[in-house]
Amino acid sequence: MTWFDAGVNMFDARMPVEQTIENALAAGVSRLCLITTHPNEWQQAEDYYQQYPEQLCYTLGVHPHNAKDARPEHWQELRERAKQPGVVAVGECGLDFNRDFSSRDVQRAVFAEQLALAVELNKPVYLHERDAFTEQLAILEPFKSKLAGGIAHCFTGTPEEMRAYLALGLYIGITGWVCDAKRGESLREALSELPPERLILETDAPYLYPKDRKPRQRNNAPACLPHIGQTVAQIKTLSVEQVQNISFNNAKQLFG
Repeated sequence: MTWFDAGVNMFDARMPVEQTIENALAAGVSRLCLITTHPNEWQQAEDYYQQYPEQLCYTLGVHPHNAKDARPEHWQELRERAKQPGVVAVGECGLDFNRDFSSRDVQRAVFAEQLALAVELNKPVYLHERDAFTEQLAILEPFKSKLAGGIAHCFTGTPEEMRAYLALGLYIGITGWVCDAKRGESLREALSELPPERLILETDAPYLYPKDRKPRQRNNAPACLPHIGQTVAQIKTLSVEQVQNISFNNAKQLFG
């Protein structure tokens, strides 16, 4: 069994696709889910998948930062592109009230549109949330019985927030944030009670480099996922092999 990195920002200039995949494979990370955040990344995601169909799958969506750029024609384009092999989820979508790069009303509308599309397409949702948990939950709730699952990407919240996501039937995405004993304290507490059948690992590379991994690198990468898995194993009192198998199989279950 190998590792599955369920969240990679491959369209960042710091992530050369060939080298990133080679390094991942060398580290035992055999599958990567590429996150799209803007319609201008959708074609590139398809191109990468066609180059590396055994290693890659990808999402289609609009990040809340980019909600202001979404146009009605993009939703029809997403419908058509979602028919292609390799497309496993709608997103990264959600609310981000931390920096408000898009107005909150526009974020809400674009998020709701993508939730409706996920239901229509019978795809899981790939969720982002920052400083907007209560409102995000309220928008998600009416879709609870209709969604084909989903993942709380890059979860950094409290045990209470985690339990609310679990009640919606979501998986919880754990990143290198958990490797920071100080900033990740509430996440570690949540992780300790997370049911293993809802655990998925991701790097969010090139962001969120695991703070305790040595020697320190400038950017995160899928090759760092086993280190995150080791930390998760310690917190969950599981073997690394168990965490590897559980997270890999959960990602496969979610993404199909």
